[in-house]
Amino acid sequence: MFDQVFEAIEKLHVAVVGDVMLDTYWFGHTDRISPEAPVPVVAVKGKEYRIGGAGNVALNLISLGAKVSMHTVTGTDEDGLLLEIMMKDRGINTEGVWKSDDRITTNKIRIISRSQHLLRLDYEVSDDLPADKAQRFIDKTIEQFEQDKPQVVIFEDYNKGVLTKEVIAALLQYCQQNNIITTVDPKRKNFFAYKGVSIFKPNLKEAKEALNLLDVTPTLEGMQQVHALLKAELQHQVSLITLSERGVFVQDGNEASITPAHIRNIADVSGAGDTVIAVASAVYACTGNAPLMAAVANLAGGLVCESVGTVAIDKQQLLDECKRLLANEQEGSQLIDG
Repeated sequence: MFDQVFEAIEKLHVAVVGDVMLDTYWFGHTDRISPEAPVPVVAVKGKEYRIGGAGNVALNLISLGAKVSMHTVTGTDEDGLLLEIMMKDRGINTEGVWKSDDRITTNKIRIISRSQHLLRLDYEVSDDLPADKAQRFIDKTIEQFEQDKPQVVIFEDYNKGVLTKEVIAALLQYCQQNNIITTVDPKRKNFFAYKGVSIFKPNLKEAKEALNLLDVTPTLEGMQQVHALLKAELQHQVSLITLSERGVFVQDGNEASITPAHIRNIADVSGAGDTVIAVASAVYACTGNAPLMAAVANLAGGLVCESVGTVAIDKQQLLDECKRLLANEQEGSQLIDG
């Protein structure tokens, strides 16, 4: 039955809207302290470039076999050009990528030695798009939606200025009018701007901060209270809240559950949230089954944490894990709508 779900994902067209960035990794080794300051000297042995931010969500969807289009704003710099080339090479439709002369492309440079992060350098501009350019981005994105007819739109917000309140409201309204499933991985700045979204996916820390909750017990009852508070603000359909090592909480209507995390050899949590929102969006679009969505996304998030750096989910590995760990739980469930 999981084969059926994964085959259905291959027929999906998903649009990803938000902040794309370049993830740069400098790998080396350290064996001495600098004579100039009490810091380690890193002898750089290699560099690697990866697609990050909203682009990593797109990569996860590509890995699952879905058709994906990216909608974002980058600079006209070399980093922006490199990102576009890399996205095209991976099969991501970049017709919705708009280059702006007055912005730079976000580049996060990580210095790694012996599988450990030593330092991160962020090269970015995070100001909101000006009103006139935000409207141009809205128009361009909706025009592309009209052409591509996505079944799902994922908002991937890293507070880098692409997803302004005006952009969010306009695109959500379009999706609601055209019966397109919408999902969001929010950040604090526009946390409550995603009113009426289909699936709202913060982590517990983000939800607590946004709701000004000092203490929340991650029990089923406690998380249902968080959902109720979020629902009062957003009027969304499904809450999917990641609980770190405790797993994920999901509530759709009156149906709520916590899916425990599986034991993993955690190497790096970078990009795990991207994998969770990508897998959750795809599974829900194909099944309409919120508990199944949470279970598969929970597995996927754990799997990518076993690798160093930001990596996309391996489709076959995820499918094998679903069959091994989830098959008995889901046996007899109606997985595919219609």
